[in-house]
Amino acid sequence: MNPRLNRLLDRLGAAGSLLCAIHCALLPFVLALLPALGLGVLATSDFEYGYVAFATVLALASLWMGYRRHRVYRALAFLVPGLLAVWGGILLPELHENAIVHAVTMTFGGTLIAVAHLVNLRLTHGHVHDASCAHSH
Repeated sequence: MNPRLNRLLDRLGAAGSLLCAIHCALLPFVLALLPALGLGVLATSDFEYGYVAFATVLALASLWMGYRRHRVYRALAFLVPGLLAVWGGILLPELHENAIVHAVTMTFGGTLIAVAHLVNLRLTHGHVHDASCAHSH
């Protein structure tokens, strides 16, 4: 896979996940303002399902490409709980129906996904080949 494409996907994933975390953290405070601003679509379940599905596909593809290069599971340690949190936040009624609990869950998950992308980016593109490398050059 093209290293530039992999780097771009990780950067897009990190930025998108951080935007998601910010969106989820602020949503309870601006929920009443969104329809007045013509942005009510950002507060719908359909938008949330689509965004979480897109973030999942992007993260899995990006981290898989990175893993094939660096062979380290560290980024998955952030991605898996992040994905579990965001999917739980939209699928489990006890997390989805309470605005504050939902916002905290989604913010936590989005932040973990963003960290996973940043870790993957560092592992993939910050690697220095030296005598301690575990792979062949």
